[in-house]
Parts: sequence; C-alpha cells; structure tokens
Amino acid sequence: MPIPRAVIDALDTGGEPATTQPRTPTGHDPTAATGIADAGELPLSVWATAQTSPASQRKGRYVPASTAHPAKMLPAVAAHAISQYTRPGELVFDPMAGSGTTLVEAIDAARRAVGVEYEPHWVSVARANLDLGRHRGHHHEAEIVHGDARQLPFLLPEKYRGQVALVLTSPPYGPSTHGQVVTATTDSPDGKVHKYHHRYGSALDRGNLANVGHHRLLAGFTRILTGCAAVLRPGGHVAITVRPWREHSELIDLPSQIIACGQAAGLVPVERCVALLARVADHELIARGSFFQRDFIRKQREQGLPLHLISHEDVIVLSKPLTPRSTSAPASPKRRSPSCTRTDRG
Repeated sequence: MPIPRAVIDALDTGGEPATTQPRTPTGHDPTAATGIADAGELPLSVWATAQTSPASQRKGRYVPASTAHPAKMLPAVAAHAISQYTRPGELVFDPMAGSGTTLVEAIDAARRAVGVEYEPHWVSVARANLDLGRHRGHHHEAEIVHGDARQLPFLLPEKYRGQVALVLTSPPYGPSTHGQVVTATTDSPDGKVHKYHHRYGSALDRGNLANVGHHRLLAGFTRILTGCAAVLRPGGHVAITVRPWREHSELIDLPSQIIACGQAAGLVPVERCVALLARVADHELIARGSFFQRDFIRKQREQGLPLHLISHEDVIVLSKPLTPRSTSAPASPKRRSPSCTRTDRG
C-alpha cells in the first residue's frame, strides 16, 4: 500500500509527519475517528514483535506438542494486539485457534478467551496450553470449542453474542507454512532434506479450509468473518495476521483480499499494520528466515527472480460500526472483490 509522502519525509528527517491518523480508541466509532473512505488510506504502524526468537517466546509457556503446528502465530504478535485493542477482563475470540496462541496470550494478559478449532488434535493441544497457563496462575475464563468456524452461529453459546472485544486470528496460508526440517547434519536417514509438520491434518479433508483452493478459501473466510461480526460488540475490533504468498512465481496479495472479505462481512477497515518477524538492530533488520524460506529464496534467485526473506506480516485491523451502516442488504463478495467470491493457524 502507498505510504503518504509526508510520512516518508518525516522518517527521513527524524521529525513527525504533518498529517497523521490517530489510533482508534477502543469503543469509539472507527469511521468517525478516522474518516477513512478507502482501504488505501488506512493508517500504518509497525510492531516490533520479533526481538526474541519464536522458540524463546514459547519456552515454558506452551506444551512441546505446539511445535508441530504448521503455521503458529507469533506469541508477541498476539500479545501486542490484545494489549492494544482490549482492556483487562474483556473477551478475546479466535475462530481458527490452532494450538491456542491467541487464547494463551489473552489469559496471560488478564483477558477472557474463547476459540474454535476444526482439527480435534489441535483442540487437545490448545486445551493443554490453557491448562499450562492456569498452572502459571492465570485462571481467567477460557474455553476451546471443536467445530468448523464457518458454522459459528451454531457453535458458540448465546452468551458470547455481541460480547467479544477483539477477534484475533489468521487464515491458513495454503502452501506457505512454517513446518520443520531434517538435514544431513540432524536426523535425515538418507542425508537429504525432508520436511515434516508442514501440512494441516489430512490433505484429503476438503472440509478443512487449508486444503481448498484460493477462491474457496476466501469465500469461506468471508463467511467466518460474517459470523465473527455477530459475536463482536459494536466498536469491537478484528485483527487478522496475514501475508502475501507466491503461487507459481505469481504474488498473491492476500492482505488486500482479506480487507475486501471483511468489508463484504460488514466490517470497517481501520488500520493496516506491520508486525515484524525480524529483530530490530541499531541500523538494520535481522531476518529470522526459516530453512524453507532461505531455500526458496536461493532457488528463485538462481532462476533470476530477485526475492528477499520475509521480514514482516501484515495485520489487518477492522471494526464493527457502533450503529448499522445501512438497512439494505450488504454487498456480496463478488461486488466488492471478484477474488472473494470463489473459493487454521495458531
């Protein structure tokens, strides 16, 4: 997205930009606070969320089984979003909870939490992580529900309707997952590189959004966001961590497509933030690229495509208006964005 010239000039001179957009206070009408009419005008902020490694962020706070999840949310990203958009005692919800990162960070920050997860195995891991949090003395209300988030109206108890202060989640990234690797210097039986823990559940399960095509993923996620809007309180926020990916060397702008899906669900875009996946040093960013990323970059550069390691992911922040925006039927995803009409991470 384009950054206003005033912001760039201010960064170059060390001053403050002449025109900045204030952060939307929790509980205020986002459209009134920002006056934003187009997603391209969203204010931008940078979150320094990778000053320590992912492993150190999880050490002692998550059960070892969490490591196997193919696309875990960075705990510091979840913690930052929770601190910025909620207050102690408020309710945080993750409709694709995975291993329970959002829920753990919520109860650690004295918030209540509820999550939905499709795969039974990760429901068990999320519950174990919540139990570990309670052993650390965090006894705030938290639960994980097994089910398909596309069926939210039938999954969550009525007590949650209109009570959620923050929805914090991430769509599955298709082929762009983290996973783990064995090499000749570790445990590879044949001296070759092998991936493991890089897939969601069974690849034959077409009910899992991670196993469907790009367009069906967007349609399913729009349906999930529509269900989230029903449990979200007026003025509440939805924060979605997401990044682009390459499919057959073509860049898929998933963040912009997710914004369009949120608008189709009746939500209002209020911010588009940058959550760093690299450590901020004195004069540079120190990327924490995985083996997969480094290997992919090397191969692409050999083919003449000058790619770089991923150093951040987008955080799309939307909000539920304080009052209904219109009594007419909402526009379909097709009218908002063609890519949203055809169609978990923890």
